[in-house]
Amino acid sequence: MEVLILSRLQFAAATFFHFLFVPLTLGLSILVAIMETKWVRSGDDEYKRMAKFWGKLFIINFALGVVTGITLEFQFGTNWSRYSAYVGDIFGSLLAIEATLAFFLESTFIAVWIFGWERISPKLHCVAIWLVAGAGTLSAYWIIAANAWMQHPVGYVMRNGRAELANFFDVITQRFAVIEFVHTVSGAYILSGFFVMGISAYHLLRKREVSFFTKSFRIALVFALVFSLFEVVQGHFNGGEVATAQPSKLAAMESHWKTQKMAPMYLLQIPRLSGEGNLIEWIPIPGALSFLAYNDFNAEVKGLSDFKAEDRPPVLLTFISFRIMVGLGMLFVLLTVWGFLIRKKLTDNPKYLRFVLWAIPLPYLANEAGWMVAEVGRQPWIVWGLMRTSDAVSPVDPTQVAVSLIAFVLFYGLLGVVAFWLMARFAKKGPAPLPAQG
Repeated sequence: MEVLILSRLQFAAATFFHFLFVPLTLGLSILVAIMETKWVRSGDDEYKRMAKFWGKLFIINFALGVVTGITLEFQFGTNWSRYSAYVGDIFGSLLAIEATLAFFLESTFIAVWIFGWERISPKLHCVAIWLVAGAGTLSAYWIIAANAWMQHPVGYVMRNGRAELANFFDVITQRFAVIEFVHTVSGAYILSGFFVMGISAYHLLRKREVSFFTKSFRIALVFALVFSLFEVVQGHFNGGEVATAQPSKLAAMESHWKTQKMAPMYLLQIPRLSGEGNLIEWIPIPGALSFLAYNDFNAEVKGLSDFKAEDRPPVLLTFISFRIMVGLGMLFVLLTVWGFLIRKKLTDNPKYLRFVLWAIPLPYLANEAGWMVAEVGRQPWIVWGLMRTSDAVSPVDPTQVAVSLIAFVLFYGLLGVVAFWLMARFAKKGPAPLPAQG
């Protein structure tokens, strides 16, 4: 197997594993901060127990996110050295700021939060977890701004055969970066809400700590409901941005082959496994794709046939991933609206609680599918329109990459088993018991 395929597989394995932990870090830090704020404001010690219990799960998840993120960044030098040499002036500066500013701020205050219980005032301790949450969000923005630049490069000049930074402000404030950040973070918040709801449902089904887990469930439910609804609306704007900046990706997402005005979407559509066109196109909705892309039912949408075969992304994988993401997004809206309607009678609705419990993995799948659309749909470019992925790979022996790929899969597989076993163990055990009353 050639070095390009092996390097892509290795980077994909590292990225998808790392992103199992990132969304929960972003969202759970905010939920824990909300719980601790409720304790500080109300004096109700049950909220303090909640902050400690969910905070323990947050810490386990955070530690795994850090470990997997470090090894991921190393690959830019080992597997993608030509990419790093070509655009490192831009991409490297964003990663450097993320590490030296946001990550160190987050790491410092998470230590204050972990060891500060009973050592600093409740208000100051609460400020620490809000700083952790804020720093985590800031860290995500720098990473996503770097990825957005790869999707839509701006603010650079070509000099001495390299892309060099010309306008840093353009890079970090471009519309593509803002929309991608909002979309990604909203998905992380949905995942975190369902994580808390699912674990709470597990205990409510067993009538354990009913007051504790009912409060936890309701906080997470409102959080997940707001961002599930927001994600549906925001996804429309995201589609419009993709249509403008990456028209071949949009065409692959919809397996749209013929350039036409009033472009339809189909209720049932199956792309061919190879070659052009679709096997099935049933029940068209005239103009729906044109509206999704340009807010105009009569707009012209460019089809894949107008792009050279070597410039088209893998259609089937992009198409399926997009539908998994959208379908699950709609399911999250249904589940959170249903939950909101019965929020005062959760223990009387075991069927709903079981749905939510078994739904814990689904936001993980939706988030991974979203990144599949973003990254696979960008191919064959590593930097859109500027550098092909095939030109970015390091000139190394394929055997070296194959060996490291196997090592990554085995190590990450073991790490994943341990991490999720630990979280499951603490989640099932529940919160620490109330102190005995003297």
